[in-house]
Amino acid sequence: MREDLIASLRRIIVNDLYVEIAENEIGLDDGLRTVVGLDSVGFVELRVLCEQKFNIEINDNDYTPENFTSIRLLANLIDRLQAERTAATTAR
Repeated sequence: MREDLIASLRRIIVNDLYVEIAENEIGLDDGLRTVVGLDSVGFVELRVLCEQKFNIEINDNDYTPENFTSIRLLANLIDRLQAERTAATTAR
């Protein structure tokens, strides 16, 4: 798992979503709802911020609680979507 991606996600959560937890205190498997405290609006904002920051599109099939449960699962989703975008671009 890419450390730069993890750091970026932590930074987004703290700086853009105004979560009152230090970046280094958000564990990879901490629940974004239960531990970090994101609400439904926070998850929508997180989706949009990830799309903008990582140049991906998170479709409704990928915008699921399972993919947005923790930083680890969200990072896995972003990695997969970036790989799919790269593969589609090189196939052209």
